[in-house]
Amino acid sequence: MDRHVIRLQPERHMPRFMDFHEDLKLPQEAIDQIAQGTREGAADEFGVRQIELYHNADGKVYCLLEGPDEDAIRQHHEALGVPCGDVHRVDSLL
Repeated sequence: MDRHVIRLQPERHMPRFMDFHEDLKLPQEAIDQIAQGTREGAADEFGVRQIELYHNADGKVYCLLEGPDEDAIRQHHEALGVPCGDVHRVDSLL
């Protein structure tokens, strides 16, 4: 009996970044638009793709995005008219 070993190459992803917005109250329409883009896997003109958006009623928002670099993440926010403070590159532990 022949045994074949198949080695799967790890998928290559763009770097991921997390940013935080202290007091960003998003209207439901904006949340719906972001959610739709996330489901479609759409990337903007800066090559940035929203992976997840976490928010609470106090206006605290965390964005998990994929993009080529921190500058692209900042340009993404600027184009949306959203102030962008700290941006951190993150890697999954799992």
